[in-house]
Amino acid sequence: MRAVAARVTRADVTVDGEVVGAIDEPGLLVLLGIHVGDDAAKAVTMARKLHELRLLRDEESCATANAPLLVVSQFTLYGDTKKGRRPSWTQAARPEVAEPLVDAVVAELRGRGATVATGRFGAMMAVSSVNDGPFTVLVEV
Repeated sequence: MRAVAARVTRADVTVDGEVVGAIDEPGLLVLLGIHVGDDAAKAVTMARKLHELRLLRDEESCATANAPLLVVSQFTLYGDTKKGRRPSWTQAARPEVAEPLVDAVVAELRGRGATVATGRFGAMMAVSSVNDGPFTVLVEV
């Protein structure tokens, strides 16, 4: 499981002109990719890491600052560009595997008390954000 976590002052995701998820205060925009070998245990670990990583200002985490997260599924995080000019997606989990694991990460975050907004799995999404810093990290479990 792989995530790109960006510290933001606000972020939103739009589908067909409609905002489907947004955070309007400092928090994390999380682009989340699911690998073919991922399972529910990794979803729990990823949620814990995202919630507790001290990425916000003053070395706060979403857990300590009660900051929101916007989680957006992003299968392209497992695009392999080592050969040729066209990425290979063979390491990205199929939608029927990936969607429940993205949902599991979100459910685990919410179970931990986090405020979580989401995109819409499989949709063509327009994501906008105002990066804070910018401060962006790659998180892998």
